[in-house]
Amino acid sequence: MKIDYLLKMANQIAAGFAATPDEAAASREVAGHLRRFWAPQMRRQLVEHVDSRRGEGLSELVIRAVGDLR
Repeated sequence: MKIDYLLKMANQIAAGFAATPDEAAASREVAGHLRRFWAPQMRRQLVEHVDSRRGEGLSELVIRAVGDLR
């Protein structure tokens, strides 16, 4: 899948959890959503993007959630 589309989707998911008062809980919720609804290859691409591009184009919440995916 195109990485730009994955970044957009990940940021949209994070926006849905951004109002969660506890940032750690929000990060876990985003990571949980990615585990439940994204195919392993999609998650792998997202992790690779964070590793190689330092999360360029991603919200801080998504970057933290990727840490929770590891």
